[in-house]
Amino acid sequence: MSNTIDRSQIAPELLEDIESINHPSDFEIGEDYAVLILRLPEMGSDGLKIVSYAFVIKEGSCFRFDRKLHNLESTGSLEQLHDFLDEKTDRLLREIQRYHYEIELLEESLYDGSLSSQFMQQWLVYKKDVSLIHRLMFHAALSFELFIRYYKKHDPAFKELAFADLFEHMERIRDLSKAAMEKLDNLYDFYRAKVDERMNRNMYFLTVISAIFLPLTLVTGFFGMNTGGLPYTHDPAGTVKVVFISLVLEALFLVPFFLLSSKKIEKFRRNRKSET
Repeated sequence: MSNTIDRSQIAPELLEDIESINHPSDFEIGEDYAVLILRLPEMGSDGLKIVSYAFVIKEGSCFRFDRKLHNLESTGSLEQLHDFLDEKTDRLLREIQRYHYEIELLEESLYDGSLSSQFMQQWLVYKKDVSLIHRLMFHAALSFELFIRYYKKHDPAFKELAFADLFEHMERIRDLSKAAMEKLDNLYDFYRAKVDERMNRNMYFLTVISAIFLPLTLVTGFFGMNTGGLPYTHDPAGTVKVVFISLVLEALFLVPFFLLSSKKIEKFRRNRKSET
């Protein structure tokens, strides 16, 4: 079992992949070693971030690339690699469960009608984070599956069940993040429906107000013209007659309007009852 490995022993193209922080999760086979690269999401003090881990496995020993020291540090055997990744996935599992809980609170506030003005900001943060988790864990799970298949065939001492359990955790995180994305999409659709309903209601009220003042505006504009020969100019009861005409015009305009509106409302109620 080797305790050291030199960078010169790594193929240049694989060494370049190991040193790159932007290289996607991957599993590659070298001459007498294997390279496992996992880009995982981690929650830091300033939010979710991406951390790239690169491992070189040779003769049962595992080495992790230290990006600060820029060299390969021994982490022990494959068992130690399992423990390291198990801790990371357990933490991720708790984080994605926390996201589900917070999304459920957001859902309850939306259904209860206590809609926060920060809904869209919260929605965007959750959508961005869970989408990132899903994307990273999708590729990480694929690469880790290749790693398990390879060592299952080539290493008799490989603890398949332990690593298979770790792989199942990665898949669970991926599936939970996908479920969170779908729930967020449903919440957005419901939110847009509520916003559209509120906007339609406001437009309805504005239409009613406009309908009320339209006849009054017509009468006021007509009798306010600076021309001669206007009716009721010299009639002492002219104001009363103009008010009466305004009320008649209001009735002629508003009664059909409300009758049509009541029919639409009644038709909508009947459709709702038939659906239920």
